[in-house]
Amino acid sequence: MLTIHCPVCGVEGDETDFHCGGQAHIARPATTDPHTITDEQQRDYLFMRFNPRGLHFERWRCDRGCGKWFHAARDTNSLDFKAYYGITELPPAELMKQATGQWAEFFNAKTAGKTIKPAPKKAATSKTAKKVAGKTSKAGAKKS
Repeated sequence: MLTIHCPVCGVEGDETDFHCGGQAHIARPATTDPHTITDEQQRDYLFMRFNPRGLHFERWRCDRGCGKWFHAARDTNSLDFKAYYGITELPPAELMKQATGQWAEFFNAKTAGKTIKPAPKKAATSKTAKKVAGKTSKAGAKKS
């Protein structure tokens, strides 16, 4: 079970006391002029997400405390939370330096004053599909 700390109100609890809102730092494209948004931009906003192995940045909501949203940096391999920070803030500089892949590109663009969208997901190969189909849950029961 994950133990999470709210940086807004200080409440600490397990993951059932919080609500995960998915990937952090997603900018809504239609905030200024909705008539100029292309279908591709809207699609990317709604469906395209980073899915890295390792350091990942997520949005969480404090359900049992203040009810506010915040960001968290979490290692998807170990499930350890590395940092918690406000919804309008960037993560600590040392975590931005540790970011790899799409997150490294995103933070480099953010610190340079540019924005970057997630890369489209690649289609699963037959080898990948076989691996996914044969995965087991944490309890050891085979998923169907």
